[in-house]
Amino acid sequence: MVAAGIFVSRILGFVRERVFAHYFGNSPAADAFRAALKIPNLVRNLLGEGTLSASFIPVYARAAERNDSRAARALAGATLGILTAITAVSALLGIWLAPAITDFVAFGFPPETRDLTVRLVRILFPMTGLMVVSGWCLGILNTHGRFFLPYAAPAIWNIAGIAALWGVASWRPGSTIEDLAIALAWGTLAGSLLQVAIQLPTCARLLQGLPFSLDYRNQDLRTVFLSWVPVVIGAGVAQIASIVDTQLGSLTGPGGVAALGYAQLLQTLPISLFGVSVAAASLPDLSREADDEAGRQLLRNRLGAGFSRIFFFVAPVGLAYIVLGRPLIAALFQTGRFGTLETDVVSGVLAAYGVGLLGFATVKLFASGYYALRDTRTPVLVAATSLAIGTGLSLFFMYRTPFGVAGIAFGSSLAAFLNTVLHVVGLDRRLGITIVGRGELMAAGQVVLASTVATLAGLGMQSLAGRWHPIPAATAIYGVFGVAYLVAGALLGNPEARRLARVPG
Repeated sequence: MVAAGIFVSRILGFVRERVFAHYFGNSPAADAFRAALKIPNLVRNLLGEGTLSASFIPVYARAAERNDSRAARALAGATLGILTAITAVSALLGIWLAPAITDFVAFGFPPETRDLTVRLVRILFPMTGLMVVSGWCLGILNTHGRFFLPYAAPAIWNIAGIAALWGVASWRPGSTIEDLAIALAWGTLAGSLLQVAIQLPTCARLLQGLPFSLDYRNQDLRTVFLSWVPVVIGAGVAQIASIVDTQLGSLTGPGGVAALGYAQLLQTLPISLFGVSVAAASLPDLSREADDEAGRQLLRNRLGAGFSRIFFFVAPVGLAYIVLGRPLIAALFQTGRFGTLETDVVSGVLAAYGVGLLGFATVKLFASGYYALRDTRTPVLVAATSLAIGTGLSLFFMYRTPFGVAGIAFGSSLAAFLNTVLHVVGLDRRLGITIVGRGELMAAGQVVLASTVATLAGLGMQSLAGRWHPIPAATAIYGVFGVAYLVAGALLGNPEARRLARVPG
């Protein structure tokens, strides 16, 4: 259900990005909008969604498990109140400090691009508070077994952005590209309000009203915040990595930040569909099962199963991005101001991200293993180490190789692999059990073989569809790739492939 909700919102996200590519391409205005959205997204990710759920869901789930509805409701209300107060203050500060924020995020921008970015930051920053409330809704809904709604809700965010951009472009044909960027920013802000509005009624029904308090003395709230602070720091490290990518991209010339943004949209799709969905769906149960020795064995089994499932879905996508990325980029974005040159640049960045796709997708699952063990500090240390190494690698590949902006993505990919490896090694030591054991390695080997077969089939289809329009060409190439992968996986005996193909075990 998590993956289904994410799929709905991501499909509309691709529509939104195609409209964005048509009107903005890899222009300085595209750079400005990508950079302006970066800091509000950073605050959202720090104070809501993944960080809040990692600390809030385990405590709230235990209260609900004890059938202590009064304590659970009090915790929900206090969390909502404190978060609202924090994010309101941060939104006001963000509007005031917009010039400084822009200079920090994109210090390589020329003056005209910087000025537009400042205006966009001031419009977009208030959405941070709304997105944090959306993260609170996600925690409530997930704990009560409602997985689809909170992950599908961002669809309305995408629809609002599309409507604002298309509406202004259609009704005011003489609008400048800067006018279109401003319109998209207002549509994005409106979409964040609507995203919260469609979730609150269900939360109110589950909680028998919307509790709201500033009771900072609540004991459960203190537990949430004590574990939340290290998680925020850990997420901050990951978000800093994203900021570093943007900073470096601003130094590569016009279009660098935009190229990273287009590629990151595709990079995050399989991560969200399979990495985040598996971790999010597992966290409530992981939190309930890790209290004793038998629970730790269950924890290991869930982590191993989660890894195999993520590997099955993500590894072939990473290989496809490396080898078959160009037809996909052309089909999705090659329109209007986005031409063949932009397709070549973004394809190179996507291939570099494809190298580390599995690392990006699995790290949240293994971090959830630490959260279930009430250890929120180790993921912080691991993330900080990976960030330092990844930044150095990005600088090296950016300046010392012909990769250019793709070198930034390649350095991040190598750091993501290191991040996952360090998480797994640490969990092995904590649990005294091998997380990725023989069964998981055998399944992974089957996936690698099936992915290779699928890639060869996709390359064959690409040679046949060389002169086709980009959209039918990409559809045929990835259709052949997907069918070949599923059939090869089932024939090799991979359990996930057999289950999807309905082949008896």
